[in-house]
Amino acid sequence: MTPVNIAILTISDTRRKKDDRSGDLLQQRITEVGHNLLFRDIVEDDVEKIVAKLAPWIDETDVDVIITTGGTGVTGRDVTPEAVMQLWDKEIPGFGELFRWISYQKIATSTIQSRACAGVANGTYIFSLPGSPNACRDGWDEILIYQLDSRHSPCNFVELMPRLREN
Repeated sequence: MTPVNIAILTISDTRRKKDDRSGDLLQQRITEVGHNLLFRDIVEDDVEKIVAKLAPWIDETDVDVIITTGGTGVTGRDVTPEAVMQLWDKEIPGFGELFRWISYQKIATSTIQSRACAGVANGTYIFSLPGSPNACRDGWDEILIYQLDSRHSPCNFVELMPRLREN
């Protein structure tokens, strides 16, 4: 397996490092399979603050992947999709579609409230998951663990990394 360099951003008005169970779960999953956690932080549900935190990570050539957790719902404070969409060069619509299909198997029609999404910004993948530990577990265990594994066939996101900045 080729180790991938990953950053985690928890987006929440209420969570702090001591009670960030979703961030903890993602960090554990990332490191136990051999990937590198480069950055981890928490930011409030605010478009400008989210963009300000993500932009330097996107510009950091060592960061291959950013995973956000939180802020993907439909309430007024849920603004993660609006923030990340400002940064994307390309959307990866299949990620959100697949996440909701997986989630449907567990929470039925409640999955429609999720705006999980993904895109590529300056050669960096950004995957935005809901804020619950169960949603992060589903997103990692059912999608990202495979797509971030260079051995996964027939194709995976890792093998595309060298070509993400092509014109």
